[in-house]
Amino acid sequence: MPDADLTQTEADHLIGLAKFRIDTRSHPYPSGGGSVSIPLVSANRREEFLLDLWRGGINVAKRGYQNRARQIVSLLRLDIGTAPHRNPNGEEIAGVHLHRYREGYGDKWAEPIPAGIFRDIEDPALTLEDFMRYCNIVEAPIIQASWVP
Repeated sequence: MPDADLTQTEADHLIGLAKFRIDTRSHPYPSGGGSVSIPLVSANRREEFLLDLWRGGINVAKRGYQNRARQIVSLLRLDIGTAPHRNPNGEEIAGVHLHRYREGYGDKWAEPIPAGIFRDIEDPALTLEDFMRYCNIVEAPIIQASWVP
């Protein structure tokens, strides 16, 4: 089975693993049209993860946060300010939405953001902090940002 095709049990395990920054290097929050991928590691250092951050170019309110495992497997992705998403069953999810790995579909399914997880989706700093907590990033990377939307 290729690494991109995890079972749901494997994906849920990876999502639940505590994740840690690999060093104390500072990473810039992306400016308009930019992106950054920040390496993370599990406590036993057997699993490597990436935290991806990106911002839209023309619409800088458009942004996304993603947690990947094994370089290519998107475990969780938060899309903000993007077009509505159409799930494989035809259901359309408008507004801010969360993609969670689903066996057989990868990140093709989206759902409305879970209640009580994100304190203020309009605040990029709080949203990133909440997303990292949701991904179980217990030792967050150092991110430099002006937080100007």
